[in-house]
Amino acid sequence: MIRENQKILNTAQILLDVLIFLFSMSDAYYLRFLNYTGPHIPIDFYFKISVIAIPIYLLIFNYNQLYESYRTKRLILEISRVIKANVLGIILIIILSFLFKEVNISRLVILIFGIINTSLMILIRIILRKTLRAMRARGHNIKRMLIIGANRLAMEFVQKIISNKNLGYHVVGFLSDKFDGDQSAGIENLIPCKGNFDDLERIMADEAIDEVVAALEYEQYDHLTGIIEACEKAGTKISVIPFYTKYLPARPYIDEVEGLPVINIRRIPLDNLLNNWIKRLFDFFTALFLIVILSPFLLITAICVKATSPGPILYKQERVGLNKKNFTMYKFRSMRVAADGSDKTAWTTKDDPRKTKFGAFMRKYSIDELPQLFNVLNGTMSLVGPRPEIPYHVYNFKEEIPLYMVKHQVRPGITGWAQVNGLRGDTSIRARIEHDIFYIENWSFLFDIKILIMTVFKGVNKNE
Repeated sequence: MIRENQKILNTAQILLDVLIFLFSMSDAYYLRFLNYTGPHIPIDFYFKISVIAIPIYLLIFNYNQLYESYRTKRLILEISRVIKANVLGIILIIILSFLFKEVNISRLVILIFGIINTSLMILIRIILRKTLRAMRARGHNIKRMLIIGANRLAMEFVQKIISNKNLGYHVVGFLSDKFDGDQSAGIENLIPCKGNFDDLERIMADEAIDEVVAALEYEQYDHLTGIIEACEKAGTKISVIPFYTKYLPARPYIDEVEGLPVINIRRIPLDNLLNNWIKRLFDFFTALFLIVILSPFLLITAICVKATSPGPILYKQERVGLNKKNFTMYKFRSMRVAADGSDKTAWTTKDDPRKTKFGAFMRKYSIDELPQLFNVLNGTMSLVGPRPEIPYHVYNFKEEIPLYMVKHQVRPGITGWAQVNGLRGDTSIRARIEHDIFYIENWSFLFDIKILIMTVFKGVNKNE
């Protein structure tokens, strides 16, 4: 039933995309030429291109995994894929018009089409996602799941599934060849034990299992081959939670060496040359634009800093950045000059007595951070990324906090995912690192835009 529902949903999604495509093309044409009396290509030509483009469009969407289950897919990832697929589709339409030797095709029609088509496809997917999650929360379209293993890893997975009804899973029970109450972490209190590994085929048939999740201990992995074969024989989807999962990123990347799959423990999207250049070009031109636009305000601020407190206008501090290399970060000076060098090791607190009156005002609105636009311009920082720390703290934290040094695999930022989630200044370093690593592993251009928009409303880096 679940598989049939998924096929129906996929078919409906494809038909909706086709209808949206045709509507967007006709709407774009009439918006452009409704009151236009001059010579132009008739709408027949645009529909002729559409008939050829739609099948290829659908292949592009399928390649970008846009006709798969919504259950565990992040919305922002799906939106970015819709945009990417539509950009490729628009390029395809331009190529088709060239092949048909029609050079007078309206570029404005294609632009309007792209905007309408992308917007409607995103909107319909949001509506479908919300509708399906509401249905699952009411007990409809539920997948029946069986857990293999009784340990803390299995228990943690079951807790997440049970606590999130929107995912639409009902955990029928678990199987285990060894049941240790101490190691199980209480999984038997949440779901019933259905037997041991030898009962797998019978349970899948009797309980109409849709999906099996194996969470085995290292010493149980000799059972995995039999478990996978039994699931494939029954046509039941199986997923494996490896015992070393704590070392894996949220979205592991499988590489290949001469046909042998290799798991990359830490996949960083910004290692991709194209992604890196997209982010760098956006940083450079945005920082340059902001510096030009804000130059009168920067000059006034500099004069106020100098007039209200003796000392330099800019505060320069050594921080650790990309590839663990030190760089000089700039700020407008907001505190009195520390003759004892305490600024190299001490945290800045909310009511720090070292702050000047004008410095407190600047910090309240994050004005002191604006000179970091020059750091972005020279490439030592990015607009968005993990906040850089001073060397003293880096060398202490790397010994105390696992994965702390991962943050230095990308450029540090003026603002970041941790900061817009309230983790600024003297807050939990562990929580900050968790947010930083999530950002690093899940980077996308749209994610950066989202963080920048959130920064406008929430401010940046208070009390650093």
